[in-house]
Amino acid sequence: MAGITAQAVKSLRDRTGAGMMDCKKALLEAGGDEEQAIDLLRQWGAAKAAKRAERETSEGLVEIVARDGATAMVSVSSETDFVARNKEFQDFAKRLAEAVVDSDLSDGEILSGEDLLGRPGFESFAAEVTDLRSKIGENIQVHRAVRYTTGGEGAVGSYLHFGGRIGVMVELLGGSGEAAQDLAREVAMHVAASRPVGVRPDDIPEEVQERERAVLTEQTRAEGKPEQIVDKIVEGRMRKYFEQQSLLMQAFVKDPDQTVAEFLSAQAGDVTVRRFARFEIGE
Repeated sequence: MAGITAQAVKSLRDRTGAGMMDCKKALLEAGGDEEQAIDLLRQWGAAKAAKRAERETSEGLVEIVARDGATAMVSVSSETDFVARNKEFQDFAKRLAEAVVDSDLSDGEILSGEDLLGRPGFESFAAEVTDLRSKIGENIQVHRAVRYTTGGEGAVGSYLHFGGRIGVMVELLGGSGEAAQDLAREVAMHVAASRPVGVRPDDIPEEVQERERAVLTEQTRAEGKPEQIVDKIVEGRMRKYFEQQSLLMQAFVKDPDQTVAEFLSAQAGDVTVRRFARFEIGE
């Protein structure tokens, strides 16, 4: 350590936030040149961040921001809950959601984190993810983002559950204003708990329906049912499947004696759900 003073190490640490041993090593390799040492630390940090980017992320945070007729939701993940509760991590998620809500991203399009960070205007967030990995010491990933705009013709309500592990946005048609937003939030709370696949049976992808139908057909045959009634039994079981997976057909969590559609009708007449988005950390 000849020629590298404690004050030089402290100065480099104050400027970069890097560990003491890394600062010492960088100063040694740079011959005491602080600027060159900073470049070395950035190179090492980027290399470490690239390795961290391969590690599994099962914790994190969903953030929702609404303003000026738009609502945005993003999910950002980390390796541990400790980091998910880190203020810098949370601030990043909030700023990213604010950037999405203020952007011109296509209405309702759910983007992967890679697609979002590759869009014009989000380059600084991509660089910040790499910096966070280096500084925090964990893999940080932006997973998904979505933005809804209503144009004054509907109402969007949102809900965050489990401290931000689950986030939901619901848009209603046939209502507007604060009362409709509150109603949409009631439905969003239901979606958080019930995990519907689509608003109506037709919204469930055909390949998903066919896969379920094939499984039910094999199960029915394995029960020894006569072949001539297998199709009829399967169709009955598919109706039950749609009741479980289609939002408007589900039993409302706060009152299982009525469906979500019946709940909405009782509350506001012809109001219905146009669409919803549900993000959950770890999915």
